[in-house]
Amino acid sequence: MRRAIHCKAALLAACACTVGGPGAVDAAPRAADPEVELYGAGHFTTGAWDFFMAFAPDQRQVLFGRADPAFEHFEILETRLGADGRWSKPTHPSFAGQWSDADPHISPAGDAVYFISNRPIGPDEPGPRATSDIWFAPRAPDGSWGPAQRVPEPVNDAAVDEWSPAIAASGNLYFGIERPGGHGGTDLWVARRVDGVYQPPENLGPAINTPGLEVEPWIAPDESYLIFAGLRRADSVGSYDLYFSRRREGAWEPARPLASLNTAASEWNHSVSPDGAWSYFSSNRRYTGPLGPRFDDPRDDRSVAGVGDGKQGDIYRVSMRALGLP
Repeated sequence: MRRAIHCKAALLAACACTVGGPGAVDAAPRAADPEVELYGAGHFTTGAWDFFMAFAPDQRQVLFGRADPAFEHFEILETRLGADGRWSKPTHPSFAGQWSDADPHISPAGDAVYFISNRPIGPDEPGPRATSDIWFAPRAPDGSWGPAQRVPEPVNDAAVDEWSPAIAASGNLYFGIERPGGHGGTDLWVARRVDGVYQPPENLGPAINTPGLEVEPWIAPDESYLIFAGLRRADSVGSYDLYFSRRREGAWEPARPLASLNTAASEWNHSVSPDGAWSYFSSNRRYTGPLGPRFDDPRDDRSVAGVGDGKQGDIYRVSMRALGLP
């Protein structure tokens, strides 16, 4: 999975100064930054590679990602908020756990989750694939999951990796892929859903895409704005940085970096809570601030060992109001 040149593990190796060890960057939030806080210490943020927060509409059920130290194998975990205010122990949802699965995005209506996976496409494939495709699993009103289904062509191209599918209320599907007709490297594309059928993907154009790499779109439910991660763009300040673009009169404004969040480390794997109040993202910045509220219950300090050491990814959040968004 993710063995192409835009594989995250390869890119992190190419930008080794941001990954930890002797060259790690001390990239704690600057004093002028909005109030960025570490989120979910001991539960969502554990010192492992923790990334992506995908909330159900009622915000009492969450899917999130975790990777191995090499960032080569990925798992999706699920947790639920009980009536006692405690999150349940993270476990694999019924549609995940056997293969390398990542980048969960729950639809605005809460009726499905979209994600990427290297699982076999059909019974003739005995093991994991070398590339990842976009899959989805239906979600019942009680929060249970149906069997995963592969999104058909023309969205998926079995020969290359698809990245981070984000679904709008219209059913339009935004994702990253490297394919002909792009601007160089991985670009962001949209496959519009018309009468229940996905149309051929359309490149989001030069206001969004550059000769660098654009990945991980998060689309507002009404498609009025887009947040994404970019690498090796002309205005990059670190490894991966976060960018924002607003859609006006059917066209995307030139994307601008979220300068108050971006550091010399990587910022990526972002989402916005269903109520629009919080932006969540992952970063491998060095962090020495307070852990904030502990979510591990019973409390176990082993669950926060390595948090903030700059070697792997931790989850942060910041209010959208503090960012001046949308």
